[in-house]
Amino acid sequence: MGERAVLYEAADRIGLITLNRPGHRNAMTPELLDAFSEATDEARADGEIRCLVITGKGKCFSAGADLRSSMQRTDLGKPSQEASFAMYEPFLKVLDVEVPVIAAMNGHTVGGGFGLALLADIRVANVDAKYGVNFARLGIHSGLGISYVLPRLVGAACASELLFTGRLVRGDEALQIGLVTHAEEASEVLPTAMQLARAVAGSAPLAVQQMKASIRRGLGWDIRAAALEEAALQAASLDTEDAKEGVAAILQKREPEFTGK
Repeated sequence: MGERAVLYEAADRIGLITLNRPGHRNAMTPELLDAFSEATDEARADGEIRCLVITGKGKCFSAGADLRSSMQRTDLGKPSQEASFAMYEPFLKVLDVEVPVIAAMNGHTVGGGFGLALLADIRVANVDAKYGVNFARLGIHSGLGISYVLPRLVGAACASELLFTGRLVRGDEALQIGLVTHAEEASEVLPTAMQLARAVAGSAPLAVQQMKASIRRGLGWDIRAAALEEAALQAASLDTEDAKEGVAAILQKREPEFTGK
């Protein structure tokens, strides 16, 4: 058997989760999602770590859904709120990690992969990679609570532009709009994230965890509830002609022709 689709390791009080399917751009296949769930469970059970870093192997952090398979967990049948939510539930486990989480976004980060990065407390970008949400270009509603989190990070107007147009931003622009705290050359993304993680790990762990909880409580951070609401809307949008056209256009590398049906 080959390497696991998602790896977990820990050293010096820092945990590291690595999305490990570079040949598939670390897309959200059932294999990767199940392995991510297991890796997150390992991290949560590791009482030694004081910070968790999530990164990807290869040129992509994560390209989001695998458009050649399904936008939902197909084992749950036709499009439904349950099936849409199940697609994102493994990534939502990041919300249960009590220690700070840093996303080392080594490469392109799109759709559900972008949503995963938004669940982290701190984000480090590759200055030359592209980041964003292309759901509108696919004819479907966003998922993973992205429409809830993104405006709270970059403001309503900026989030609206990115969500409504599907435009992707480079790492340098992501830094300018406050989406990330660092934008580095590709080779420096993970080292920068690990340096930040060491700084976090050097602080008083109980105080840090309490402050993380206080920040989220003060923001009224209920991403799971938002993700559940989005799942119903995404399921409904998946059943439209525009969604079929959007996915076909992406796979055929052409501009979509939406009809509003």
